[in-house]
Amino acid sequence: MKVKKIFVGVRPLDEVLKEAGETFEHLTKGKTIKQKRAIYFTSLKEMRRVLTERRLEILKTIRDQKPSSVYELAKMVDRDLKNVLQDLSYLQELGIVAVTDTGMKKVPHFDYDRISIEVAV
Repeated sequence: MKVKKIFVGVRPLDEVLKEAGETFEHLTKGKTIKQKRAIYFTSLKEMRRVLTERRLEILKTIRDQKPSSVYELAKMVDRDLKNVLQDLSYLQELGIVAVTDTGMKKVPHFDYDRISIEVAV
């Protein structure tokens, strides 16, 4: 089974913009780009603010225990439902988790086996 990874990194904004420009240029020339799922922050402080221990616990719990609802997830991590919903919403905006609305409940999904962290020096 292939390990699915998401890359999280700290890079200066000018580097990220340069890479985005190069990617756009390759695409306009019809070149194929290898898809890489990555999220970059401009500082280590910002990354720490987003990837808190509680949010990482949520990701690990979703991956390992596969809760059938957000309510069940909140019980598993022993946290208030409102706070878990806020964290899930934020992680969903970043594209790290997905939440499926079945009509009666919301089911969280985390489809990665590993988060790799890269810090530019």
